[in-house]
Amino acid sequence: MEDDPLTEGPAAEAPAAADTFEKRRLAQETKNERQVWYFLAYFLFGIHFVAFVMIYAVRHAK
Repeated sequence: MEDDPLTEGPAAEAPAAADTFEKRRLAQETKNERQVWYFLAYFLFGIHFVAFVMIYAVRHAK
């Protein structure tokens, strides 16, 4: 068996490549999740800020 695909070529390096890919995927997923939480925090802060400005405007209108 000269051309055994399990012992030669890029397929032989699959476990190391898969491990590296998994680490990159987890790092990217963590980064994406952090960005989602930041977006949610800024969005909620903005909504509350606008609401307080509107309440202030209504209460102080002549």
